[in-house]
Amino acid sequence: MFDAGMRYLRIVGPSYSLYGIGLALYFASQGAGRLAWPVGFGCGRLVLTGAGGALSAYWLGGGLDSIYASMAAGLALLGGGTALAIRFTSWRR
Repeated sequence: MFDAGMRYLRIVGPSYSLYGIGLALYFASQGAGRLAWPVGFGCGRLVLTGAGGALSAYWLGGGLDSIYASMAAGLALLGGGTALAIRFTSWRR
């Protein structure tokens, strides 16, 4: 349990900064009424994390580290994608 927790924090932990950025920008875009891209990246995170975790666990025979890497990739997609979407979306109506 301690080993799995340490590996989780080592692999997924740094991605939580991107998740925080994505979440803050999601609420900013909600206030501006521009939710299409942030919601899309949130759904993409769900698909990437679920499909990547299932693929690595069941078909590739990976351990916890590959599932954790899939979770980190999903958080990075949400944060990075939302930041790029906010950057290149017009905020004026």
